[in-house]
Amino acid sequence: MPNIAADKPRWRSTTVLAVRHQGRIVLGADGQVTYGNTIMKSDTKKLRRMLDGKVLVGFAGSTADAFALMERFEEKVKDYPGNIARAATELARDWRTDRALRKLEAMMIVADAELSLLLTGQGDVVQPTDGVVGIGSGGPYATSAAKALVKHSDLSAEQIVRESLAVAAEIDIYTNNNVIVEELESST
Repeated sequence: MPNIAADKPRWRSTTVLAVRHQGRIVLGADGQVTYGNTIMKSDTKKLRRMLDGKVLVGFAGSTADAFALMERFEEKVKDYPGNIARAATELARDWRTDRALRKLEAMMIVADAELSLLLTGQGDVVQPTDGVVGIGSGGPYATSAAKALVKHSDLSAEQIVRESLAVAAEIDIYTNNNVIVEELESST
């Protein structure tokens, strides 16, 4: 018997990558949003600044769900200013335990001068060991490229993000070359 839910077209989007390197934290994202086999939009902005520009957020997944989560995260960041780890942990707890939030399908990367964190709906709050983390359909490709470039090149964090997203766009059909980048000074 066919799985009707699996046969429905799905909104797909994104590749978001964070690289903490040489005193900078850089988030980059492509602009493509796909519905089923159709590109619906090629220039979506999937990165946001919060807390007077001190926190960067990138999202992947359902756009409406991601915006709902970003609004909740922004509330948590205001409740715990200067402590994105606590804000992220509180959001992850709510995300996992709240009946309405549990249904949201998205992932987020949040970063400030000190930390980069991956947040998921399963309650995960993960700090990457090497400062490189990617999400979305092209996330694994971009992450792999970034890890290699951090280890084996003298490129800046921004250059690494741009090159890694270009690699993902060559491999992943849900990723394009319309890249947006946001950057902060890093204390680590």
